[in-house]
Amino acid sequence: MFGPKPSRNARAVVTGAGGGIGRAFALLIAERGGRVVCSDIDETRARETAGMIEAAGGEALAVRTDVTSLEAMEAVAEQARAWCPEGINLVVNNAGVGAGGAPVGEIALEDWRWTIDVNLWGVIHGCHVFAPELREQDHAGLINVGSTASFAAAPGMGPYSVSKAGVLALTETLAAEMSGTRVHVTALCPTWVKTDIAKSGRISGEASQLANRLIDRGWPPEKVVKQTLDALDRNQLYVVPQLDARTVWRAKRWMPSLYARGLGLLGRRLNNDNA
Repeated sequence: MFGPKPSRNARAVVTGAGGGIGRAFALLIAERGGRVVCSDIDETRARETAGMIEAAGGEALAVRTDVTSLEAMEAVAEQARAWCPEGINLVVNNAGVGAGGAPVGEIALEDWRWTIDVNLWGVIHGCHVFAPELREQDHAGLINVGSTASFAAAPGMGPYSVSKAGVLALTETLAAEMSGTRVHVTALCPTWVKTDIAKSGRISGEASQLANRLIDRGWPPEKVVKQTLDALDRNQLYVVPQLDARTVWRAKRWMPSLYARGLGLLGRRLNNDNA
């Protein structure tokens, strides 16, 4: 707890850095003295984030990356090492998409594959490529951005929940593997944060409208990111920032059967209201 803080003066790679939570991570890491590789599938937005860092006096490199491709992630690692010869010591696997709005059996398999490719395989690729390098550093950090959906399993959110549950399991595995090393591992599991994930995702029908309303009332990404970086510095595994997220976390563990029945009832009522 009293050793080096991974969020300070970091040499970082942030995926999905073109907006939302990813941009907030990149900006705050830079504010804390870090150099940041801003990775995003939208190179223009990645350059915007890098430009914001540079305008504030920081150092940033913008790269276009499709996290679903191992080769693309390996290319990012090569660019990052060329830019930071000392090696990367902080990785934030943030890139993600939203999908859902229908029960299992009705959501197109194409949407399942797309969601899992980005949300889960993207994080797997980031961990696979960078974990060995992080272990070699004097101190390092790894943040995987999950969701309350990692453990909430709400009706109509099958692809998203499955992908984020995988992210949480992967992060817990890495935390166990990194135990006793100088690598801090943290999983971020928020509920609603003000981002464009619903607007840019594949969420159908009334669920899309509901998601956008809840996101508009959500926390600013900067608030979530500050809590997460501070938690990383303390080597805290779970960051469940909002009260509603913590309520779900406890209900799921203390009353699992009652939780599942209640969530199913809520889902049926919402479907009837929208019928």
